[in-house]
Amino acid sequence: MAGAIIENMSTKKLVIVGVILLLFQAFSFMVGGLIAPSPTTAVHYLATKCVDTVKHHQSTKWFMPWGPNQCDKIRDFDEAMAKKIEANNIVFAVHIPLPNKEMSPWFQFMLVILQFDIAFKMYNQIEDGALATIDVGLAYRDDTLSEWTEMVNNSIPQYLLCIFTYENEGRYYECDLLPFMELGNVAHKYYLLNIRLPVSERKKINMGIGEIKDIRLVGIHQNGGFTKVWFAMKTFLTPSILIIMVWYWRRITLMTRPPVLLEKVIFALGLCMTFINIPVEWFSVGFNWTWMLLFGDIRQGIFYAMLLSFWIIFCGEHLMDQMERNHFSIYWKQVGPIVFGSFCLFIFDMCERGVQLKNPFYSIWASDVGTELAMAFIIVAGICACLYFLFLCFMVFQVFRNISGKRSSLPAMSKARRLHYEGLIFRFKFLMLVTLTCAAMTVIFFIISQVNEGHWHWGDYTVQVNSAFFTGIYGMWNLYVFAIMFLYAPSHKRYGDEQSSGDAGASGEDIQLTTTITHVDGPTEIYKMTGKEAQE
Repeated sequence: MAGAIIENMSTKKLVIVGVILLLFQAFSFMVGGLIAPSPTTAVHYLATKCVDTVKHHQSTKWFMPWGPNQCDKIRDFDEAMAKKIEANNIVFAVHIPLPNKEMSPWFQFMLVILQFDIAFKMYNQIEDGALATIDVGLAYRDDTLSEWTEMVNNSIPQYLLCIFTYENEGRYYECDLLPFMELGNVAHKYYLLNIRLPVSERKKINMGIGEIKDIRLVGIHQNGGFTKVWFAMKTFLTPSILIIMVWYWRRITLMTRPPVLLEKVIFALGLCMTFINIPVEWFSVGFNWTWMLLFGDIRQGIFYAMLLSFWIIFCGEHLMDQMERNHFSIYWKQVGPIVFGSFCLFIFDMCERGVQLKNPFYSIWASDVGTELAMAFIIVAGICACLYFLFLCFMVFQVFRNISGKRSSLPAMSKARRLHYEGLIFRFKFLMLVTLTCAAMTVIFFIISQVNEGHWHWGDYTVQVNSAFFTGIYGMWNLYVFAIMFLYAPSHKRYGDEQSSGDAGASGEDIQLTTTITHVDGPTEIYKMTGKEAQE
């Protein structure tokens, strides 16, 4: 009677497979920890205050903070008042990157965070619900001699969330960091930001926002060295999963029966893993593909939705007392929250990163309506996640209760049926053990990466904990899918071949059993025997 490979493997072979997988898992952590640099780099910038004189007040003029064509600068606003320079003629200029450096497509993305330095003044305090209107322009060029090319020019609102502990004249408020800009690709060598804070008493623009002294930016981008390691891992893992997936489906097609639901779901899980692994990011190095961040989110969402669905269906197909099985429609209650929650997160991502494809300064959190909409999507997705977790826990409980109830009746069953039940019990417990181990490793390593400031010093070596977390978890899920497709593929052996091949030969029975089981006392699966069909 045929079953899965894991049910016919000896303990020795199973241990060997486990050790090999653990070695690959350790290697994936070591690649990130010892070879790759830190995943990201944060660079701090202080905006230079440039003066836009009346004769040069043109929207096409770009103000450079340094270099041969640098702007006319002032040190602070006291100097501006002394020279009678109006606030509308002050431009905050930031060049990315710092002098004598270049940006690179290997950086993959660029996230910019903004912070205002606002001094406390009794006569000019920050009002409750203060809204800062920022006119910002972004330009780029690929050499130091060419003219700047405008990329986007926009006006964005930002609510100021600032607190002040001691009312001491001149002390700075403690203001929250503001999401300012996100680029999905770093296709150019140099970027220039020109920021204005227009003031209009008539239109009440930038009134009640306090006395702004400076604007600070933090630019965050992916490290080029980490990008190369990440691409190499994807390039290596893609054929690995693709080969095992082809091998798995070939073994299914060699069976005399059609594939059952669980086998289809495992194959779909392999497809989703392959979809994540395909290293299309290589093309982003040569092409200005600003949609790569959004595309990456979609790929991860599809995989995790499939993974969650697999766990539900795997539990359901191992409920031995369930009369109906092998139909995807019977799991709509459990899979429904996954689909709806994933759809909510997809809409949220489209409202954020989808709009940023055209306007990198856009943030859904910048307005009251956008904030409420974003929170609604996140809350609904959280409710769906809780419902899914409850469904999954209940189904796992049902399976274990079912297992406990069947143990007493196993000796009374026929040998073929008893071996099949024992195989189902073993492979269910094995998958639960592996899944819990993967979840525990993810949580533990995430905690370690947070409390160790990103790296360990181990003798003369520096272990990049954050990089090890990314490469290790990525490698872990690939090994997880690989192990499932290998161990749960149909075996060409039959139950009891090694222990009781003589019994089967004496009776002349050629028994085959599908991977689905129904109730012992109800309509059971049909055993195909020599020349006839029999039901227990």
